[in-house]
Amino acid sequence: MAVTLEQARRGGYTCLKALLRFAFMVANNLVAIPSYVLYLIVLQPLRILDSKSFWYIEGVLFKWLLAMVASWGWWAGYTVVEWGDDVKAVSEDEAMVLVNHQATGDVCTLMMCLQDKGTVVRQMMWLMDHIFKYTNFGIVSLIHGDFFIRQGRTHRDQQLVLLKDHLEKYYRSRNRKWIVLFPEGGFLRKRRETSQAFAKKNNLPFLKHVTLPRLGATQVILKTLVAPQENGTLSGGDTVRKESKSKGLQWVIDTTIAYPKAEPIDIQTWILGYRQPTVTHVHYRIFPVKDVPAEPEALTNWLYQRFIEKEDLLTHFYETGAFPPPQGQTKAISREMTLSNLWLVAIQSFAFLSGGMWYCLFQYLYHCLF
Repeated sequence: MAVTLEQARRGGYTCLKALLRFAFMVANNLVAIPSYVLYLIVLQPLRILDSKSFWYIEGVLFKWLLAMVASWGWWAGYTVVEWGDDVKAVSEDEAMVLVNHQATGDVCTLMMCLQDKGTVVRQMMWLMDHIFKYTNFGIVSLIHGDFFIRQGRTHRDQQLVLLKDHLEKYYRSRNRKWIVLFPEGGFLRKRRETSQAFAKKNNLPFLKHVTLPRLGATQVILKTLVAPQENGTLSGGDTVRKESKSKGLQWVIDTTIAYPKAEPIDIQTWILGYRQPTVTHVHYRIFPVKDVPAEPEALTNWLYQRFIEKEDLLTHFYETGAFPPPQGQTKAISREMTLSNLWLVAIQSFAFLSGGMWYCLFQYLYHCLF
């Protein structure tokens, strides 16, 4: 079929826009990430003298970096509508966030929709695939204290031990509040067939829009971060003190991401912006951690039930374009998440000004020394 002049113009405009956006993203990374690292190198004396203030500043810079990633999607017309419980109400408490995983754009979506949730972004810890360590953002996550987990049965036991050690070493010492993980252990398209075969073998529900979650990381997080005293009793033996500065993990936030027509956004689309403006829908449900069972079999069943509920939520969304109302209510309430363009421009300006400052400083030092 012959291409019309209008189609050619539209295709040319899309390609030009994608090229310009890619160039901006590269420039953005070249100034923002080195600036983040250099600021923290300069502030190392503060880390020794006042660790709390150091990690506060690091958290602010980290949030700004994630806001830059969010801006790439926001300015392409990729927005978010939120449903369910209002997570702002628990933004100052410790929480574990369980998210379904469809594509690389899931992380970008979370980076966007959590920007307006108070201090959450600067005080959060991510669990992500180890391959992410070798991306341009890997050095940032490494410094921030995120955990890179290696997938596969041969690595599983060792990774869970490393996760426990990591949480004990960094979570409270850096004043982290929320920890985000994808319990399915991979993208939907890669794990669906295996998950369905496992479900059939073990007489579990057949799931199309999510996969059965894995228990390991969730169990380690609960065991490590939940306060040792629950309901007036001690769970950690005589060595555990009743008084603690931290209340421990208090909430589990079950987060479900849905894309129109079940077509997820990937990182390439987020960067290049060649897809038409899209509204991603995010549903939250908050559970008190005291209602989450600790015993492995009961916890497995509880976790399976959450993903069966996600399946029902997504099925309803794909059929109707909206999430169902909470039990006992007749209408579901949605909230459009917004970002300030002025704030995003200010952050981007700070990044480019910082990059220019460091460049000039190194030029000056080079001429002085050589």
